[in-house]
Amino acid sequence: MKSTRNRSRLADQGTKEMLPVIFSLAWPTMLEQLMQTAVQYMDTGMVGVLGTSATAAVGATSTVNWLIGSTISAISIGFLAYISQSIGAGKKEQAKKASGQAVLTVVIVGIFFTILTMGLSRKVPVWMQVDPSIQKLASSYFLILYAPMLFRTANIIFGTVLRAVGDTKTPMQVGVAFNVINIVLNFFLIYSTRTVLIGGKELVIPGAGWGVQGAAAASAIAYTIGGIAITVKLWKHTDISPKGQSFLPDSAVLRPCLKVAVPNMFQRFATSLGYVAFASMINSLGETATAAHTIANTVESAFYIPGYGMQTAAATLAGNALGANDNKKLNSLAKAIVPLEVGLMVISGSLLFIFAPILIRLFSSDAQVIRLGSTVLRMVAVSEPFYGVPIVIEGMMQGVGKTVTPFIFNVAGMWGVRILGTFICIHLLGLGLVSAWGCMIGHNMLLFVLFTLHYFSGRWNPMNKTKVSFQYKTCKK
Repeated sequence: MKSTRNRSRLADQGTKEMLPVIFSLAWPTMLEQLMQTAVQYMDTGMVGVLGTSATAAVGATSTVNWLIGSTISAISIGFLAYISQSIGAGKKEQAKKASGQAVLTVVIVGIFFTILTMGLSRKVPVWMQVDPSIQKLASSYFLILYAPMLFRTANIIFGTVLRAVGDTKTPMQVGVAFNVINIVLNFFLIYSTRTVLIGGKELVIPGAGWGVQGAAAASAIAYTIGGIAITVKLWKHTDISPKGQSFLPDSAVLRPCLKVAVPNMFQRFATSLGYVAFASMINSLGETATAAHTIANTVESAFYIPGYGMQTAAATLAGNALGANDNKKLNSLAKAIVPLEVGLMVISGSLLFIFAPILIRLFSSDAQVIRLGSTVLRMVAVSEPFYGVPIVIEGMMQGVGKTVTPFIFNVAGMWGVRILGTFICIHLLGLGLVSAWGCMIGHNMLLFVLFTLHYFSGRWNPMNKTKVSFQYKTCKK
């Protein structure tokens, strides 16, 4: 009995010791994502001043943005797993070799997506069933936004390489600078030259008056600056600089990276393609539904920040623990981060539910958009804590290189529940946006069930031969 209590006390101590480590890695990522979301808010608000058509034109192709960004992020997960495990095992030179291979990957992937997006810019709005009246506007926005794909790719992959060695502050600093530049350029490129009163004095503010295209140009310039900055930071980094490494393909590094990345890439591609199909069906409901959906998505993204911040910490620390062959540390991480994630998402969901109408009004004055957007936000707010659990469990699985199971779970949820359900609701039953978001919540709940069962089975941990206890404390009297 005494030995059981001692083991329980040691386990609790190990769990508590993980908390400051988790937060030290998570908070820069959270701040970075908070800044990105703030820019999304301001972007949407600044474009929203131009009218509902402008908001719909920007939002209509946003899911394609997720599709491309998620595919590149998936590739970077292979490097995250490889580098974090190498660092955990004390193999720093091996980690630096992977950094060199990341440079090669950025060049190949960046050029590929530049050619692809430029070639498809006119067709994407048509495929997305965008209202014919705004297809040309949506197409020009898409073309300008994706011109600097090489720099966007560098931002994603090099940022992940830095996080893999525990440096989450550098990507945060670059991200904050990128977003500030984006907002400043928005101010000058979206609106025409105007006169404002400040302290009783007239001040002429120059402006290009490019509207939606101005918002795209501001983002494109900021992406270019951000990509250059993160490349310079990586090159000068003490622990993971690719300087002096070979940039020719190295199968000894790329093979294990691809083993992790490919299932994750298929997962993100399939789920992001699902987002495209989902948005396409919503776009068919008309301009009001598209605007409400776009704004609600923008608002909701801020309330996922705790989840994805914790996911980054979970992936890095899980990879370190596996590389060091430290099963105790890995299990302590899991027991600390899962309940912590739930607590944060409960707070997040509660705030979203309470302030939903106020947040929607920040982006639109249209009464129908406000009513519809507030309704769907309050629906999804209830499911936030449940969605947080699969996010953080998937992060740990990415860190230990297990990406096949999350691929199966996510694809089943996206296509078996969200897309099929939305198709039935909209095209067969003639229902609207509320039913589509109901299907989205059903998708999130399925992920919660599948990932939770997998977590408690213990199969997520390559070093764990036993099931995870449903109780975090085991104490016999």
